[in-house]
Amino acid sequence: MTKKKLEILLQQLKPFNTPDVLLEQYVTPADIAAEILYTAYLKGDIEGRTVIDLGCGTGIFAIGCALLRAKEVTGIDKDEDTLKIAKENSKILDVDIKWIKADVKDINIKADTVFQNPPFGVHNRKADRSFLKTAVRAGKIIYTMHKREAREFIKKYIEKIGGSITDLKEVEFSLSRTQRFHKKYKKKINVDIYRIKTV
Repeated sequence: MTKKKLEILLQQLKPFNTPDVLLEQYVTPADIAAEILYTAYLKGDIEGRTVIDLGCGTGIFAIGCALLRAKEVTGIDKDEDTLKIAKENSKILDVDIKWIKADVKDINIKADTVFQNPPFGVHNRKADRSFLKTAVRAGKIIYTMHKREAREFIKKYIEKIGGSITDLKEVEFSLSRTQRFHKKYKKKINVDIYRIKTV
């Protein structure tokens, strides 16, 4: 499968019905998800591997991994309504994924690779730290994204909890207006994508 074909397939997925502002729910753009997934695929981090999509939301990373022939994929989120959409999305693209309703702090499973797009900590400070701790505990390789302005802190925190950054890529998220208080129809956010190896 080409990266472009993957992106086209991921564009078919349903978004959140009513995003929860406190959970900082927003959809990872299909082009960025496809870029991350295809990079991981070329590095050997998906095909034939066990994968967790932590805080899976509508399931874009879990579904992408299944399309790229992961051995086993688990999507985890604490929001029941969001998991229903993720399940519908997996049916749209006819992939087999295990969905679990749980808080990231309570996860105690292992995988070869973990993908996550955690809250940036705008409405819930330190929320991204729980995701990073769980990811490092659960996976051998982690793909995670964080606001660029937090780069120095995130780099130090990853080292502190036992991770080693192997790759760092800068991208620009274009997020659509999802809440009434959002002033712009589209907002651009500078984001860092990290590939982390656990020590």
